[in-house]
Amino acid sequence: MAIGPRLDLRQTQSLVMTPQLRQAIKLLQSSNLEVTSFIEEELERNPLLERDEGLSTGPEEPRAPEEPAPAIPPLRDSFDATGAATLPAEDAAPLDIGDWSNVYDGEAPSRGGRADFELDERGIDELAAERPRSLREELAEQVRLTFPDPGDRLIAAQMIALLDGAGRLTVPEERIAEALGCAVSRVAAIRARMQRFEPVGLFCHDLAECLSVQLAERNRLDPAMAALLANLEMLARRDMRGLMRVCGVDAEDMADMVAELKRLDPKPGAGFDHDPAPVLVPDVLMRPAPITLEDAESDWILELNPETLPRVLVNRGFHARAQVGANRECRAFLAEQLQSANWLVKSLEQRANTILKVSAEIVRRQDAFFRHGISHLRPLILRDVAEAVEMHESTVSRVTANKYIATPRGNFELKYFFTTAIGGTDGETFSAEAIRHRIRAMVDAELAADILSDDAIVAMLKREGVDIARRTVAKYREALRIPSSVQRKREKAVPA
Repeated sequence: MAIGPRLDLRQTQSLVMTPQLRQAIKLLQSSNLEVTSFIEEELERNPLLERDEGLSTGPEEPRAPEEPAPAIPPLRDSFDATGAATLPAEDAAPLDIGDWSNVYDGEAPSRGGRADFELDERGIDELAAERPRSLREELAEQVRLTFPDPGDRLIAAQMIALLDGAGRLTVPEERIAEALGCAVSRVAAIRARMQRFEPVGLFCHDLAECLSVQLAERNRLDPAMAALLANLEMLARRDMRGLMRVCGVDAEDMADMVAELKRLDPKPGAGFDHDPAPVLVPDVLMRPAPITLEDAESDWILELNPETLPRVLVNRGFHARAQVGANRECRAFLAEQLQSANWLVKSLEQRANTILKVSAEIVRRQDAFFRHGISHLRPLILRDVAEAVEMHESTVSRVTANKYIATPRGNFELKYFFTTAIGGTDGETFSAEAIRHRIRAMVDAELAADILSDDAIVAMLKREGVDIARRTVAKYREALRIPSSVQRKREKAVPA
């Protein structure tokens, strides 16, 4: 047998991830904000894509050609899943050119204005909402008003720069003094004055010092309160009897002291410099359908949120006109961009249809939850929905990731409805989320003289038909941040 190079021809089958398939998968698992950002990039990159600014979903009339030379009318392939109706443009009121009150004459506005403020001639840029000042800006202003000495201002500015998000000063005074080349006593004196800045309690090293500064500002730092601050770990354990013995007070005084602590701010710097919470825009809108005479209960109507659906068009007319007289390289570029635009439109359409299809199946299976509440949430896994909609489990997982649905009970992520199943004594299964809700309700309804242990909760759930282990109840209780029965008994022994 001769050994040497040779050429063979083989035929095999394999799954190849094309760029278009990767794009469709990426769009499927992306949130509406990520899809919008991706569409903006594609609009800038692809000259054949354009944003659909109109609301009409019907066939568009051909536009008049820009030049008489090309005889090919502009054709467009559009994707619009909003189902919006056409707004008649003829009903729009014409511009009244006889009214000159809202016409800008191009001259610079006057800076002075009238003394009675009847006429404000400031520009629109001067009327913009002022940005709220940050915590460091507020503290810098107080430093300028408090310390006339430039050296003291430098030390104060250094401590402002070292503040963390809660308003704590985690760097010791010795290190600050060593870095600035000054005495430790000078740094300590400046820090003591800055602790009374607004908000009171900043520049402290720990929680006890922060609370003591606020109590001293209110003239409430007595020896009993100082003893309480020195034993905050006992308060965290709800050891009220031990605290009463350490502080030398009775139950009523201890309740007043704990109530006083609750009125303080443990993190005085956390209320500043925070970004506003992002607005949650649901991808699917759900509402009850009108009740018919045949049905006793109403069904649900699902529709995609038009605010989260990108509306893009493929401008085939521009493609046809650009090909006239184009060279070979230009034609290849236009063909590539046209294929990319068509794939993007089809991917968006497939994404919208898949989201709506999976959401409809989830709503159908969790119908009792929407009608009666969380106690009727059914156990559901990805395979159940995948088999019903004839898709792969990975596809359902991508669809439900970062997608939200607006329901009559609030906004929920689609993954919220997938919960594990817990067996029952009679063969029925229960949702883990419903069991957690039931444990929370039991703890909230317990009396101070009858604190429920984990074993008692297990017994009550078994009487309701839920076969659950004690370690599972303990795990759910810890996930809900519910203290143990011993801690709850200590907490409710002394009302606070």
